[in-house]
Amino acid sequence: MSTAASSTAERSSAAVVRIHGHVAEPLELTVQHLRRLPEQRVTVSFDCLKEGPQFHDFEGPTLWDVLRTIGPSPDYAARKQRSRLLLTVTGSDEHCAVLSWGEVDPEFGGQRILLATSIDGLPLDSAGPQLVVPADVCGARYISGIRAVWVGPAAG
Repeated sequence: MSTAASSTAERSSAAVVRIHGHVAEPLELTVQHLRRLPEQRVTVSFDCLKEGPQFHDFEGPTLWDVLRTIGPSPDYAARKQRSRLLLTVTGSDEHCAVLSWGEVDPEFGGQRILLATSIDGLPLDSAGPQLVVPADVCGARYISGIRAVWVGPAAG
């Protein structure tokens, strides 16, 4: 297989995350793109309804590092306006979780929430990144195979 053909095959098998909504510039990222951002490592434990207690090591960039590369749309650039933004993270199985911009923005909560590119040393290139919320006791917001992050205002 030629280099160009293998490169195309790799791209087609790699999961893509679409970041869209009220952002300055919508973006599509693969796990390879995410690995170019500063990497964090966290060891977490959480309760999974189906599988019981879970203990894992995750690596990947923070959601904040991803969001700050594109920024909110100009209408939401001011601090007070950013505090109205919600983030809906959707996985390949359509499971989704909602976070607030303020949870990840260092000017507010500054939580170290990851878009993990590996779990327990295993790469997530074809499966797609996983949302990791270390402060959560329950695993419901640990979204696997992330396909989209929508940014938008809370209804008021």
